[in-house]
Amino acid sequence: MKWTRHMAWIVVAAVLAPAAGARAASYPTKPIRLIVPFAPGGSNDIMARIAAQKFTTSLGQQVIVDNRPGASGIVGTELASYAPPDGYTLLMMSLTFTVNPSLYRRLPYDTVKSFTPISLIATAPLMLVVNPSLPVKSVKDLIDYAKAHPGTLNFGSGGRGTTPHLAGEMLKAMAGIAMTHVPYKGGGPALADLVGGQIQLMLENIPSTLPFAKAGKLRALAVSGKKRSALVPELPTLDESGLKGYEIVGWNGLFFPARTPSAIVNTIHSHTVKMLAQPDVKERLATLGAEAVGNSPAEFAAFIRAEIAKWARIVKQAGLKAE
Repeated sequence: MKWTRHMAWIVVAAVLAPAAGARAASYPTKPIRLIVPFAPGGSNDIMARIAAQKFTTSLGQQVIVDNRPGASGIVGTELASYAPPDGYTLLMMSLTFTVNPSLYRRLPYDTVKSFTPISLIATAPLMLVVNPSLPVKSVKDLIDYAKAHPGTLNFGSGGRGTTPHLAGEMLKAMAGIAMTHVPYKGGGPALADLVGGQIQLMLENIPSTLPFAKAGKLRALAVSGKKRSALVPELPTLDESGLKGYEIVGWNGLFFPARTPSAIVNTIHSHTVKMLAQPDVKERLATLGAEAVGNSPAEFAAFIRAEIAKWARIVKQAGLKAE
């Protein structure tokens, strides 16, 4: 019988399968790295630290958050894509993950093929906040001010192509106003400059903005979801505030590098679902204005494909390009 390369791979797979199964059964046996491709302080970082704390307890191994900001999340995401598919590198990513394919002609990874989706962690609307020095107290005030002072307003985000960036661009388009986008290496630095007055406004996740709003360091004007947030029910939506049809909701989800064994994926998925069902986690997410999800790997994969298609249409319509 002629020995073929295909037959050789069958033999190799047969030899390695038991070993892979044994590794999955004993997983984890060492610390796990959880990559966050943005600077500390943003929603991705907050969600990652909640997960890291809970996983460390439930898995019996330390889960270490590793912030790798840069290029709208591409730097850290690329790092995760090249990691060995052995279950010891996780990626916490956001809506930016599904927008970058439309903004950048070439990415150093394949958004769909380079990763294994585990679960959608949570969804949350954004909050439109301004520096208190800006003489506006409503969305209408903001739009009127922007039209009276064209080109003087700067809005920040955690990078080009991030949810806050796209939310700001949508605000510009729907309100018919001129603003300048100022990208940062993460939501944390952007919020710091907003509080300091270097930029005037921002659409950012409620988990990041609410503490500043409560402390009076920022003024909240509206939320970006289709419905009001249960956390700040007195705050209107942008849709209610005159921008009919405005709706953007951010999300956070967990990924493994592609080809991670399904047994390991199932293990982390199981721990994720259990984590999100814990009363203190639910309370923590509710306090942050986020809603837990915890869907299956297959459902999350379908969600990712739908998001990529949706943002491809929006980016094209808005004529956005990475600079």
